[in-house]
Amino acid sequence: MSQYKIIFTGPVGAGKTTAINSISDLPPIKTDAAASDMTKSKKSATTVAMDYGVMNLPGGEKLHLYGTPGQERFDFMWDILVTRGIGLVLLLDNTRADPFVDMKFFLDAFDKFIGDTAVAVGVTQMDVSAKPTIEDYQIQLGGMGLKLPVFAVDARVRNDVSILIQSLLYSLDPGLEEE
Repeated sequence: MSQYKIIFTGPVGAGKTTAINSISDLPPIKTDAAASDMTKSKKSATTVAMDYGVMNLPGGEKLHLYGTPGQERFDFMWDILVTRGIGLVLLLDNTRADPFVDMKFFLDAFDKFIGDTAVAVGVTQMDVSAKPTIEDYQIQLGGMGLKLPVFAVDARVRNDVSILIQSLLYSLDPGLEEE
């Protein structure tokens, strides 16, 4: 039985915990603590170590889903979590002051890992803020010399998160076929 590891990252409030919760076939493990910094204006609790879930695939394969903390002060966990990972899901909150700065920050922070694997980008909160658009994200990525899959995602919706994970897997192996 093959087992694979995918990492979810992005700024605080982008939907990492929610995405893992919506797609995991087992009740996810969360390491939330009361927010004590600027985060508490957005939500009462925040991830301080990781989130963990499992997605069962056909044929008995498993995807292990790890969510990173969004605050830079917990970046020591980022290096630990990417070990033996096969790809990165970057979630961005479209309501933040400058989601392009967030995108660049996380792509730079995970640059080595992404260079060895692949990345797919999901933009949350587009129902709250329609701008920037998915095309705007693609233009920004193009300006960075990157061509990545970018999707509008509602992290609460299993199918949205599934499409994001599928795009990551197809980026890793374009020969994959749906069963």
